[in-house]
Amino acid sequence: MMIIPAIDIKNGKCVRLLQGRMDAETVFSNDPSAMARQWEDQGAEMLHVVDLNGAFEKSPQNLPSIQRIVQGVHIPVQVGGGIRDLKTIQQYLDIGIAKVVIGTEAIRNPELVRQACKDHPGCIVVGIDARKGRVAIEGWTQTTDIRAIDLARQFEDYGVAAINFTDIHRDGMQTGPNIEETRQLAEAVRIPIVASGGVSTLEDIRNLLPLSKSGVIGVITGKALYSGTLNLKEAIELAKPMLSR
Repeated sequence: MMIIPAIDIKNGKCVRLLQGRMDAETVFSNDPSAMARQWEDQGAEMLHVVDLNGAFEKSPQNLPSIQRIVQGVHIPVQVGGGIRDLKTIQQYLDIGIAKVVIGTEAIRNPELVRQACKDHPGCIVVGIDARKGRVAIEGWTQTTDIRAIDLARQFEDYGVAAINFTDIHRDGMQTGPNIEETRQLAEAVRIPIVASGGVSTLEDIRNLLPLSKSGVIGVITGKALYSGTLNLKEAIELAKPMLSR
């Protein structure tokens, strides 16, 4: 199982939000690219970058910072936040982004996902963020009546590379990942799942590892790394044996 450090960018700085609230942030670094290099040096195989301003403004707002991250590391970078059209997807791929995460627009315009997967095989990830099993959109400011599992099933035959599944209530809270909902989602679809939200300690990683049998291929973690409750090297070492199974 891959351990994927998260780099959330707001106004050019590396921050973490509490349950996605823009008014509840902690700044961890004024230089996101330096953080990216730090995680790469500690063994990260991929980075998850989110343009928080982009998620709310509905278009890229931190492109220079993201470009510096891509130029400064040798590992794949996936990016999400404010991706609403094919032009933006192409823009990110042109600067070297490996995977583009489509969130809100995947719900509102599934055809965008279908076309993007066709144009860029293996490069498109769908981000599904949920509160109590229901999908949230627009930077988590709106909760729909759509079940996360039902949405995921819509993309079964699109060619999506993975689904990033976030439990919003646990994001940034360090209360442990939602093991049961993540397992149910992974077992409901053939698409690989990346878990996110709530990871706090090495024990949380240990609890997630059995889900690799259900199709969970990775876990995104942010605040736990920045606050020091989770050591990236230790987490990667713990997850390594699962790679050969």
